[in-house]
Amino acid sequence: GSVFAARGKKRGRVALLQGCAQQVLAPRINQAAISLLTRHGIEVVLVRDEQCCGALTHHLGNDHDALARARANVTAWGAEVAGEGLDAILVTTSGCGTVIKDYGYLLREDAAFAADAAKVSALAKDITEYIAGLGLEPVARQDNIVVAYHSACSLQHGQKITGLPKELLSKNGFVVKDVPESHLCCGSAGTYNILQPELAGRLRDRKVANIASVKPDMIAAGNIGCMVQIASGTSVPVVHTIELLDWATGGSRPTLNASS
Repeated sequence: GSVFAARGKKRGRVALLQGCAQQVLAPRINQAAISLLTRHGIEVVLVRDEQCCGALTHHLGNDHDALARARANVTAWGAEVAGEGLDAILVTTSGCGTVIKDYGYLLREDAAFAADAAKVSALAKDITEYIAGLGLEPVARQDNIVVAYHSACSLQHGQKITGLPKELLSKNGFVVKDVPESHLCCGSAGTYNILQPELAGRLRDRKVANIASVKPDMIAAGNIGCMVQIASGTSVPVVHTIELLDWATGGSRPTLNASS
């Protein structure tokens, strides 16, 4: 039910997914998103009665639970759209965003929810998709900071968003390095690192070695699962893309420790 007012002239109004694991493990991510958005004239709403997106139970094949959560979110966000309106539903965890963008498909045979679910999916955007249209301008360039960008599977394969986050980081002053074998999973994969720790660990080690080869000062990613997984295998700080973009455009410097 919280609303964060736009600073200066209001340019838009969005809902921001609060998330489950992320708001416990790294609340600073959405704080950075709110900071950047409001500073650029966007009103941000944390919607009352929003639930878990259903991604994890959907991955595990518990469709009853996943679809129940999807219906609850369609109802909650639909009420906000019908009320003061929303330009977008923004997601800072790409694993969640991939599933929310699929609500229309998942509920396509539910006569009571199909149309509204399709509308929600159309409104859902990864945070980088939306802020790309805000005309960000760096306050102070960070040309000496080398960032290795990890492309989460849910973002590059699930949502087909590949170059945009890197372009935003580069345009806002960071030296962005591609990670070799960037198409490969880091081993997080929702609950995979919990259910298959040995294989997940091997994937993590391979990912960390590839990241180390570009000698970064920081690692940026757009998914909390990847961030935690990668951070468990390196001392290089792991931060969310939005934290760096917020910092570059006038926000606070990210907390630069690998375990946070």
